[in-house]
Amino acid sequence: MAQPTTRVLAVLELLQSHGRMSGPELARRVGVDVRTLRRYIVMLEDLGIPLTAERGRHGAYMLVAGFKLPPMMFTNDEAVALSVGMVAARGLGLAEAAPAVESAQAKLARVMPDSLKRHVRAIADTVKVDLLPSASTPDSNAALIALTGAAQAERRVNMSYESAQGVRTEREFDPYGLAYRAGAWYAVGMCHLRHGLRTFRLDRIDEVIQLDRPFRRPAGFDPLDQLVRSIAAIPHANAIEVLLHTDLQGARRAFSLAFGLLEPVDGGVLLRTGADDLAWFARQLAGLPFDFEIRTPAHLRTELRICAARLHAMTGD
Repeated sequence: MAQPTTRVLAVLELLQSHGRMSGPELARRVGVDVRTLRRYIVMLEDLGIPLTAERGRHGAYMLVAGFKLPPMMFTNDEAVALSVGMVAARGLGLAEAAPAVESAQAKLARVMPDSLKRHVRAIADTVKVDLLPSASTPDSNAALIALTGAAQAERRVNMSYESAQGVRTEREFDPYGLAYRAGAWYAVGMCHLRHGLRTFRLDRIDEVIQLDRPFRRPAGFDPLDQLVRSIAAIPHANAIEVLLHTDLQGARRAFSLAFGLLEPVDGGVLLRTGADDLAWFARQLAGLPFDFEIRTPAHLRTELRICAARLHAMTGD
């Protein structure tokens, strides 16, 4: 349940946003009765917030004309959420993230009381988020801004892209969305050079020019899901199917998004993936906390038996 202070600030925020609201509507939005709302109004007046109340059936509350509120007011919980989010932003692989975080923290500090400043500073100094280091270059920042703008506006772009093999191409691209995984940003959408869904790493994009050519994003499109599928479809020396005797939640705890596709089926969850090194993949299976059944390839069973024999010899049982 929200604390009274949180609700009082919510009343202030609603009045600031809407300008004029009736007592019953304010009470409904905050989740209290009208009598309690009147107490909150008195609390705001005691804090020096000048309010005007219109009497009558259609009366309403509003802030006194010309009164300027502080630009931001935060509860402790809101400050914690913002602070942890800014800590995470430092590791998102954008060269400009660190100074942007510093600037945002400085702006927050100007409107926070001393007790809240100490709380936020403690989070910045003591909370660390383990994100993989990024291979992104400063150019990724410009590509991220350009592509997110085009995706939101549903406008095609022309971009220059350099493949992992160093081949540079010019292509028109409909950016359906962007996703961040394993230290890198990716744009996902329709490539008109290859005539199909494609995924592009932002640190390999040199220039993005928005075109005056609209597109329509498929309903319910999930860029992260498509990114995972495209990674899972990368060719490997060995195609692998393993039936995991667990539910989808258990399978996701055991395997990261990069491992492959997880599909609920009768008897468990089917993992479809690939690997060049079957001995390495056998070691991953050996550590699972649930039973599983290797469907393909047969040689993976051999590697798993070798792994089991080695573990048996090491334990001496």
